[in-house]
Amino acid sequence: MSGRNTALTPPADAVAPVRHPDAPAPGELLGTHYEHCFGCGGGQPHGLHLEARAGEGVRVTAEFTVRPAHQGAPGLAHGGVLATALDDTLGSLNWLLRVIAVTGRLETDFVRPVPVGTVLHLEAEVTAVAGRKIYSTAVGRIGGPEGPVAVRADALFIEVKVDHFIENGRPEEIRAAMSDPDQVRRARAFEVNP
Repeated sequence: MSGRNTALTPPADAVAPVRHPDAPAPGELLGTHYEHCFGCGGGQPHGLHLEARAGEGVRVTAEFTVRPAHQGAPGLAHGGVLATALDDTLGSLNWLLRVIAVTGRLETDFVRPVPVGTVLHLEAEVTAVAGRKIYSTAVGRIGGPEGPVAVRADALFIEVKVDHFIENGRPEEIRAAMSDPDQVRRARAFEVNP
């Protein structure tokens, strides 16, 4: 293997991310962006129910508890579930930039096994922006924000318009989300989805 993917390396003309003035305050719980999101939605019985909070700058923290439904091997979290937790946390960063963006690339490193019952603490930050490309990184730790590293990810998100979802999503869900009378919930439904 040749090391890190160059698609995840910001170009020389990339700029530092700028937190939007209307972004949630540091410490504020971001809440679910869409009730049926497998990562953060409360409407998914076996979902991660990930809870993300705004951090300083363009950072978020999140956590979720690995439950028996998240197993890949007996007593251990499935790697895809861990990648989902990283992806959802990274996607939450876009709420601080106040842009609609989708995952373009996610590179995940699995450092150590994560047992069922573990609370995984995640921290993510945007490192650079270049046009529509948003570069970010995340780390997941076992047992607390200072615990041992279990997973890491580097990601590239691409800013899109809401048309991306309208043109590609299943019509029933798109209609339901767009007809929600709650304007904030309606906007957030299209915040971070692939």
